[in-house]
This record gives sequence, structure tokens and C-alpha cells, in this order.
Amino acid sequence: MTVSERRSTSTLPRYCYNWAMPSTDGTPIEEVFGAPPDRTDPLLVDLAGTALEAARSAAAVLSRGATGELDIETKSSATDMVSNVDLAAEAAVAEVLARRRPDDAVLGEEGTTSTGTTGVRWVVDPLDGTTNFLFGLPQFAVSVAAEVNGETAVGVVLDPSRNETWAAVAGWGATRNGHRCSVATGRSTLPTALVATGFGYQSQRRAWQSQVLTRILPAVRDVRRFGAASLDLCWVGGGRFDAYYEWGLNPWDLAAGELICREAGGRAEALEGRVIVAATAELFGPLCELLAAAGALEPPPGTEPKLW
Repeated sequence: MTVSERRSTSTLPRYCYNWAMPSTDGTPIEEVFGAPPDRTDPLLVDLAGTALEAARSAAAVLSRGATGELDIETKSSATDMVSNVDLAAEAAVAEVLARRRPDDAVLGEEGTTSTGTTGVRWVVDPLDGTTNFLFGLPQFAVSVAAEVNGETAVGVVLDPSRNETWAAVAGWGATRNGHRCSVATGRSTLPTALVATGFGYQSQRRAWQSQVLTRILPAVRDVRRFGAASLDLCWVGGGRFDAYYEWGLNPWDLAAGELICREAGGRAEALEGRVIVAATAELFGPLCELLAAAGALEPPPGTEPKLW
């Protein structure tokens, strides 16, 4: 990690968060994921319970950190921030995984990595939307996913500001707070589509993304940029957005949310040029064509790591 700034502060304009402290007790997974299908693999049940406990433990750290002292560093650029809260939340997830699944592999955004022997890998973003969190904007989440033999099998995205838990197990469907969710219906053309996107941290890439946006915006109903990829993907799965695209996401940004979107009936894929597209089945093709025409699949050269 390249550190270009370090400062301690408690004076950033963070607002008062009013969510309840997430429970880390043994809530039956049926209350969050829905009832498992008949003859479900016991491994999936265990992974679902572990993912939920890990996400809730991290969310409890975010709750405590929302009004505490912040120690902030920067990573790839002056706009790419990480705080002591990110690190503490990832440590909370690591503690749960070490206790419940000590032989699994782990890939965490803030540096928690380990190789495993079970074929299971955990992909963790302990605080997706760090900038929003640091500036008091209630759009951030904990994202925890479990891969089995390279395929995402379980995903949990916990949004503490809204007390919403998005969850999915491959083949079970997707839920929001234990209720089935699905992608939007009735908005099947680009002119009626509300589309979400996000931007990178490097200035030259942002300039390119802004040029792409000028070609996208006139062709759709409107565009939103909220700053937390995991929630953007879940919100496609829950029908709040019709589609979402973004360049350059890393595995921890998308693993859980992508599964939730697909299990909710959406289509989510990585296109040429490291562009992730998630949309309803009807919009996926037309949006991909629009992105290609707008130059979204041809990013300028850069030095960002490619982890997938």
C-alpha cells in the first residue's frame, strides 16, 4: 500500500447514524436467506451462517466507528482512502472466519490473505463505500462472499444505514431482510432505464469515464452514482436500479453483490476491458451495445492491479 496522506480527525462532516447495533447471535439462516431447498448441501448452510455472522461482526465495528476518532490513509491515489475502521472491520471478519472456517482461503481488500486447503475462498470488503462513510453519507456496506472451487456460492451485503441485509446462496434465490427480491419489471428499454455507475480513483481514468458518460446519459432515463458497488449490484437485484455498469472493480467489490443480482433474476457479467455490467435480462444486451458504442470497453492504459 502506498501511503500519501495520514491524519487523525474527528471533525469530518459525518452525520448522526441511527441504525441499531447489528446482532451477532445465532439467527437461523432461514430468517435471512429463506428456507433452503430440499437436500441442500450442508456446506452451503454452514457457509451461509458464517457469512452472516462475519458481516454482522463487521457492521458492529462500523456502528461503533461512525462516531469515533478516525485515522485515515490513502492508497492508490489521494482520493482512494482507507481508515482504521476499515481495518478493524476486516479484522472482525477475519476473527469469525478463523474460528468457524480456519482452513479456508481468504482475500480481503485491506490485506487479509491466506491460502486454504478446503476449496473455499472468502472474498471480503469490510467497508464498501469508505468515502461515503468518512463523509457521513449513508451509502456503504459490508460485503462477504464465499467461493467454492472458484464459483461464488454465498453472498451477504449488509447495509447498516438502512438495516438491510441482502443475501443469496447459489440456487436458492436472493433476499432482502429475509424476503424474496427480484429485478425490476416493466422498464425494459434504455429510455426508461435508471442506470447506476461508478468511477475509478486515477484522474486520467475519470476523464475517460466522464467522456463515456456523455454518451450514456442521453440514451437512458437517468444515471446515479452512489459510490458503493456492492449496493449498486444489490439494488439492481432488488429493482431499485434497472442496470449498473462500472470499470475496474476488484473481486471484493463485486463477488457478493453479483451473486445476489443473478439470484434475483438479473444478468451480471464482466465484459472486455474489465467492465462489469448488471441488468435485467431485457436490458443487458442493449446496454452492452450502448457501452461499446460509447467507448466503455476501451480504457486508456493504467497501472491498476488486475486481480481477476
